[in-house]
Amino acid sequence: MITVGLADDEPLFAAGLAMILDAQPDVRVLWQAVDGADAIRRHRCAQPDVLLLDVQMPGIDGIAVTRQLVADGSPTRIVILTTFDADEYVLTAIEAGAAGFLLKNTPPDRLVEAIRTVHRGDAVLSPGPTRRLFASYRARPAATARSRAVEDQATDLTEREREVLALIARGLTNSEICEHLWLSMPTVKTHVGNLLAKTGSRDRVQLVLYALRTGIADVDA
Repeated sequence: MITVGLADDEPLFAAGLAMILDAQPDVRVLWQAVDGADAIRRHRCAQPDVLLLDVQMPGIDGIAVTRQLVADGSPTRIVILTTFDADEYVLTAIEAGAAGFLLKNTPPDRLVEAIRTVHRGDAVLSPGPTRRLFASYRARPAATARSRAVEDQATDLTEREREVLALIARGLTNSEICEHLWLSMPTVKTHVGNLLAKTGSRDRVQLVLYALRTGIADVDA
């Protein structure tokens, strides 16, 4: 059973999401929090496997909650929930240790599958905000310097690995990468595993950050 915590200051959204998740045979909503401070309090009493966390909440926002829980050494996997208007906050939350981000209008079946994916130890990336996420990252003053600092590392990647990495950065799943590149699932999994090892990334989210820093992920793609 996958236990889930919900933190969102919109009661109707949280209630609807809880109903969808509780209807799944392998998912149970452990608690619902109305803001960041409430989420931290509830988390200290009962740690869920996965926490769906709204990035914009009054008081302690989702970014601060992520930093706090990661600093506390919590094993809970955090997924940021966002809208297109909040993309500039998502990168900061991911760098703070979140396992990924999803749009609030993600279809229910994809959201449930995303929770299962995160619980298995992988990461999830909603493809919709990716372009603006890239633009937000590149606009940072230190982005160019960071990119140059790690550019040499990218030369260790094969051309196929760079192609796979670029697609991961666009939010494609392994199955979608298979279709896009006409590769088998074992081959794609091998490429992803090699990318994780070569870049020192812990999951797909870290691979996206690496792709941004090296310029492998193109803002205009």
